[in-house]
Amino acid sequence: MKLEIARGIFLVAALGVASLAAAAWQEPHTQVLSVQDGACALPSQVGGRMQFRPDHDLLLFLFSLSQGRSPGH
Repeated sequence: MKLEIARGIFLVAALGVASLAAAAWQEPHTQVLSVQDGACALPSQVGGRMQFRPDHDLLLFLFSLSQGRSPGH
């Protein structure tokens, strides 16, 4: 097989894969959740019955992640 033909086939295959990847790409988008027909948008397990207490270790971890490192270090 000539080198030019092999290059052409490779280029067509690469463009095909890139086209399929672009077609399958899904960006997250905003969407409005609404309550219709009396249906609740929240899962049935979430309600006023559950008491949540903050996990201080998790809060400290999130705080440390938000601080980050300065670019000079």
